[in-house]
Amino acid sequence: MTDNRTIHRFEEIDESLCLNFQEHLEIVGRKWTSGILLAGMRGARRFGEYRAHVVGISDRLLAQRFHELEAEGMVVRQVTPTSPVLVEYVLTERAVSLMGVLQPLVKWGIEHPRTAEQRESA
Repeated sequence: MTDNRTIHRFEEIDESLCLNFQEHLEIVGRKWTSGILLAGMRGARRFGEYRAHVVGISDRLLAQRFHELEAEGMVVRQVTPTSPVLVEYVLTERAVSLMGVLQPLVKWGIEHPRTAEQRESA
């Protein structure tokens, strides 16, 4: 049975709030993005460290995702002019905050795992 209070709360969300939510969800929903953010939370800083944590991602796609995350204010690219040049990708407070908000979704996913049949049909 559905709780009417839950339905009422969702009815209060207007179109602009819905679009805002959708934009943010699409950032996280891009392939590999959540893995990149998780790698950063686990201490990755250098390009190779991220690549090692995000198994299967290509160098080209990792560079593209870093560019997108930097534009979204989720990652800061820090360049130290040493020899060789040291480039680090550090999560911003915005990204750390987002990862905290996603924790209930992770918990929900653990409590409601997809079946093999659901994975195959996706």
